[in-house]
Amino acid sequence: MSFTLDGPLLLVGAGKMGGALLSRLLDQGLDPRGVIVQDPEPTGASADLLADRAIDVLPVIDELTQPPAVILLAVKPQVMDSVLPQVARLAGPDTLYLSIAAGRRLAGLEAHLPKGAALVRAMPNTPAAIGRGVTVAIANGAVSPVQRALAERLLGAGGHVVWVEDETLLDPVTAVSGSGPAYVFLLTECLAEAGRAAGLSAELAERLARHTVIGSAALLEHSDLDAAELRKNVTSPGGTTAAALEILGGPDGLKTLLVAAVAAATKRGRELAK
Repeated sequence: MSFTLDGPLLLVGAGKMGGALLSRLLDQGLDPRGVIVQDPEPTGASADLLADRAIDVLPVIDELTQPPAVILLAVKPQVMDSVLPQVARLAGPDTLYLSIAAGRRLAGLEAHLPKGAALVRAMPNTPAAIGRGVTVAIANGAVSPVQRALAERLLGAGGHVVWVEDETLLDPVTAVSGSGPAYVFLLTECLAEAGRAAGLSAELAERLARHTVIGSAALLEHSDLDAAELRKNVTSPGGTTAAALEILGGPDGLKTLLVAAVAAATKRGRELAK
């Protein structure tokens, strides 16, 4: 399957998320000869990918022979203000800006762009690296239907794409899906630790916890039932699962903790947003 653009794809920042999304796009047929990367020093898997695909990497790009079709902004939020004016000079009138930088709002990004620039802000999560992520996106008023479809295809390389019209939702979105994989990984850690405390070997506890989470997620994906119904199906009245859920569902249990955790992450996102 080929994936063609009307100009180069300029990736600004080849960190974990930027590199992962680029890897997915290349796997879907994007020609590496049409990719240019601005990054002072890619490392890890991103560096290996760029070397393997012979993609040009420059610390700073002063000019291009053709304006980018897309400028994919994947730098850390704190350096965006210094990087964005540099790359905005490279854009053409039809260039689509696509930002996956956490916490950077449309208005703050638009301040560094030409008036009328088409801009999409998106919040992916780390499962996008294997095409199983979920990304929530919002477009500014300059994004055309064609550009919106292009943004959806680019982001869709990482998994599901959901559009919203209210930018304030991006803070709780970040708290739920952006940070959510960390909550699941912590649950897996804690389940393994609880297994060790109950007498299992470290190796067995880790294996059981990992595959229980993986299997449960797969069941949730393939079932027509919602999570609450699937939970009830595992829970026999008076049984072992019910005894455990009395603790997890108590006033200081998992639901209370997650509500507080998401609220804290949302609050921090709003503090960092600009």
